[in-house]
Amino acid sequence: MYRVLVTDGVSPEGLKALTEAPDVEVDFRPTLSEEELREIIGEYDALIVRSATKVTARVLEAARRLKIIGRAGVGVDNIDLKAATARGVIVANAPGGNTVAAAEHTLGMMLSLARNIPEACARTKAGVWDRKSFVGVELRGKVLGIIGLGRIGSEVAKRAQAMEMEIIAYDPYITEERARDLRVKLVTLEDLFRQADFITIHIPLSKENYHLIDREAIAQMKDGVRIINCARGGIVDEEALYEALKAGKVAGAALDVFEKEPVTSHPLFSLPNVVVTPHLGASTVEAQLAVAEVVAQEVLTALRGGFVRHAVNLPYMRPEVLPVVGPFFPLAEKLGMFATQLLGGRVNRVEVNYSGELARYDVSLLTTAVLKGVLSVALQDTINYVNAPEVAKQRGIKIKETKQEQEEEYVNLITVRVQSPDGEHTVAGTLVRGKEPRVVEVDGYRVDVLPQGYILFVPHMDRPRIIGRIGTLIGAYDINIATMQVGRREIGGKAIMLLTVDNPVPEEALEAIARVENVLGVKQLIL
Repeated sequence: MYRVLVTDGVSPEGLKALTEAPDVEVDFRPTLSEEELREIIGEYDALIVRSATKVTARVLEAARRLKIIGRAGVGVDNIDLKAATARGVIVANAPGGNTVAAAEHTLGMMLSLARNIPEACARTKAGVWDRKSFVGVELRGKVLGIIGLGRIGSEVAKRAQAMEMEIIAYDPYITEERARDLRVKLVTLEDLFRQADFITIHIPLSKENYHLIDREAIAQMKDGVRIINCARGGIVDEEALYEALKAGKVAGAALDVFEKEPVTSHPLFSLPNVVVTPHLGASTVEAQLAVAEVVAQEVLTALRGGFVRHAVNLPYMRPEVLPVVGPFFPLAEKLGMFATQLLGGRVNRVEVNYSGELARYDVSLLTTAVLKGVLSVALQDTINYVNAPEVAKQRGIKIKETKQEQEEEYVNLITVRVQSPDGEHTVAGTLVRGKEPRVVEVDGYRVDVLPQGYILFVPHMDRPRIIGRIGTLIGAYDINIATMQVGRREIGGKAIMLLTVDNPVPEEALEAIARVENVLGVKQLIL
């Protein structure tokens, strides 16, 4: 049984994929201090958190069994990514689940700021009818500067266009074509500061953008600019913002996040032109359910050895690429395992060639899948997509990736060659009907084998009666042969036989097969 720990009040309804799985046991512990988490984390294979739980390096040191941390949301700044990656722990988030909630909250904050809604509400409820103090501004015709045009920033842009705002954005990772599709003009950060009437932030917190909005940045902005931050605390220098609000340089600010959370007392709270909420961007019923469902599926996939689509400590794969490349992950891993077991010794070099349509795409993660297969032969379940490249590097394994777009016989073909000081083996595979993995070539011999279960690899001389003798030997141990493939280049020359069997073949049977006349060896592959 896999054990999963859930903290921070993650929606139980959204975790049905885990709670209903027969091989998973889920424990809900809503609030845990760092010490409490450290004491018990060693008992768990997976951890699911929101933003409150701090997964520090100290916690990870005690996480002996941990395979994955699922963040039910987007930001992962409460998780020590470097420490997790070093220990081979996957960190996955749910980037799309709360997109609409965060975008809608941003628009709500912007409208509240423009029309003084919170302050007017409080004054009216206090018994004061005061219309003159709360004259606002319209959004129509104003320039909205969006810092970060990712999922949430893009949704904010769409909604702001309905308000007839002019949208400009700064995002060095977005193409001009994508911006045109969104009807957004890309500008430099300096131009955004100079032109925008409203500035909204939608980027993660990092060393590079810590205090991105500081005194120098604010000095470049229009007088009377309004700033909204529903992304992460720390991106805005709160002291600099306070000074600019007091001086009138900034007309108002709406903040859902703060550098230190939770916070119940802050100089900014004393200003009437500041709207604040307690990190509510993702706090809708729909969003909490959606992020829990996404992260539950990712955790289940990781526990069962699959590819985690939203792992943040893996190289990024564009959404449009994943449907093309994604189906090849199981095949790539099996090819690595297949070739390495044929080699039977220490691997010092891995070459992976992609031909056909695959060669047009970024396939670096497929190469990682091959490495995972290569290394898992010896290291088994301690290897995953996160630590495979680093473990290969530590072991001195050289990796070469090549591509060729033309492939006459197959739409796509992955060829894996593994080498050791004593020799090398090459295995090639493809997907049949776009989804069924097949090994189609071994060491230059044509075959057609499903890479799963138990497979006997028997190189031999192409002579009569060999197949029958081997079949009889296996049958004597009451082991059923599921399929048989023979590959040869010429009549009477060297050939290979691949037998898939229903159960492991005992060592004494393998020794007996190796003694059959004209058999050149035998290896049992476990896939």
